[in-house]
Amino acid sequence: MAAYKDLIGQKITKVTSNPGEPKTGQMWYNSTDGKLRGLGVVSAWSSGGALAKARQSMSGAGIQTAALAFGGYSTTWLALTEEYNGTGWSGGGNLNTARNAAAGFGIQTSAVMAGGNNSGSPSPAPSPVFLASTEEYNGTAWTSGNNMGTGRLLLAGAGVETAGLVFGGRVSDPTFTAASEEYDGTNWTSGGTMNTPAPSSTAMGGCGTQTAGLRFGGGPSVTANTETYDGTSWTEVNNLNTGRYELAGSGSQTSALAAGGNTPPTTTKAESWNGTSWTEGPDLATGRKNITGASANNTAAVAFGGGPPASSLTEEFNSSTNIITGAAWSSGGNLGTARYRSAGSATTDSDFFAAGGWSSGDTRNTATEEYNGSTWGSGGALPTATVNAGAAGNTPAGLLFGGTTQTTPNATATYEYNGSSWTSGGSLPAGRSYNSGAGTQTAALQIGGSSTYSPITPGYTTATGEYDGSSWTAGGTMNTAGVRNNSAGTQTAAMVGNAPGTSPSVNTNAEQYNGSSWTSITSPSTNMNGAGAATGTPSNFLMFGGAGSDAPRSGGTQFWDGSSWRTSAQMSTGRDWLNGQQNAAYTGAVTTGGRTSPGTSNSSNATEEFTAETIAANITDFTTS
Repeated sequence: MAAYKDLIGQKITKVTSNPGEPKTGQMWYNSTDGKLRGLGVVSAWSSGGALAKARQSMSGAGIQTAALAFGGYSTTWLALTEEYNGTGWSGGGNLNTARNAAAGFGIQTSAVMAGGNNSGSPSPAPSPVFLASTEEYNGTAWTSGNNMGTGRLLLAGAGVETAGLVFGGRVSDPTFTAASEEYDGTNWTSGGTMNTPAPSSTAMGGCGTQTAGLRFGGGPSVTANTETYDGTSWTEVNNLNTGRYELAGSGSQTSALAAGGNTPPTTTKAESWNGTSWTEGPDLATGRKNITGASANNTAAVAFGGGPPASSLTEEFNSSTNIITGAAWSSGGNLGTARYRSAGSATTDSDFFAAGGWSSGDTRNTATEEYNGSTWGSGGALPTATVNAGAAGNTPAGLLFGGTTQTTPNATATYEYNGSSWTSGGSLPAGRSYNSGAGTQTAALQIGGSSTYSPITPGYTTATGEYDGSSWTAGGTMNTAGVRNNSAGTQTAAMVGNAPGTSPSVNTNAEQYNGSSWTSITSPSTNMNGAGAATGTPSNFLMFGGAGSDAPRSGGTQFWDGSSWRTSAQMSTGRDWLNGQQNAAYTGAVTTGGRTSPGTSNSSNATEEFTAETIAANITDFTTS
């Protein structure tokens, strides 16, 4: 037997504290704790960034850090494509034909979609259409390819664009097939027929390559059957531990993963395939059917979507020496007074203030509350009850400006907060409501807004004001006029995004400020006006909540990484007009209040705290017996 030193290249060392970055395979003796330690393998599912659009029965391709989701069904058939980078989803090119229940295979920049269903309006439910059409994705756009020999839906796929494989599915109502077809990047030809009876050959898990394929599970006659393909014929091998269909399948013929599905009912169970047998592993956090997966093997996978109802959930599976904790929102202490359209700001998750706002109906209030990271406490009252104002700073040094009062639709007042009381500061040069802010009490930005009371009346502005602690001066103008901008940052490095533009339309514009001028950047994939925001730098910007595309209110989160927008964890409660400006890194962002649905009587007192994804070494104690 080889010695430890020969295998690893070093002896087991005696240390007083654990190494900061231990190597895989390294062991050490911690003399302080009296423990022999090393890195242990941990297998677990963790939360990933949510899909921008909730859906089920979509197709997938790629690997955990470069996955592709396309098509699917929500309340209608979808043509949407989203791309995953291992953290969150961003928008890709639309399919030419919206569809669900199709096969998908390939990689993120070279994928194929084949077959599926698109039967028009979902109500009343029409008979399915058994598509034979093929589309190819180049990382940007989809183009049409040659049709399969047989139109089908609920089929599975494997391989790459120039050497693909599809198998099973339903070819008519109620006829099923066990036949395969092979794709060479241009044409389809017949392949081998599966051994599993046709009624169990739909909604299967599938993965691998054209010459080393794998199918497992299937329905509607529920099966646990597993078969391998050698490029010519299918061979039955060991079954899944739990029979199911409408499951996520991914990986290779010798290293695959099966997750979720319908047993029935829906299940959280996940299993790992090693080329010979299936082993039950950690369960999904949330059971779903019509779920989709992507991976190269059974140690790093992603499963997304599913239902019912249509879900935006994404979960990542990792079997490694690292403990991965996904980004997440968790509940914080409730506000004392439920409200929306309040103003507030923070630099950390424990120096937040929320002031003014509407509590219910047309009731404006003067209340200020302060957050210490766990609970809210009462602060000094505003001199005037105000809604729709901008804010900057934090609890010990806050700033509130503009907004709407009972007598002034577009206020010019500025108020400074010292942690206990508000006093008047320098007035804005022009009245503004629905404006937003960034920065500190002595170096603040006032961004956009309206010179009229109503957000659906013309009067939107591109103006920016800069505050030095005593007076306002003009800053650079935005490229797009807007109100209710989701803004955060500093006076010399700020961002805005997703503000309603020229009345009465909305837009998804985003811009960055460098202290003198605004520059337009790529737009987020989803409108989130009335959302909260947090930032540390121009390459670190988080938006959450708002009136997103999934009306009535969104719990979605998107972040800007300096070059593109990605989704992140969903809030527990979808809200707009929430208070969530944080002028510092988003790793500990806080949002509070808001409105959970249309109307003036749906004020929220909920607080949620955001924690970014973390990765830590799984240091394990070992024994010699």
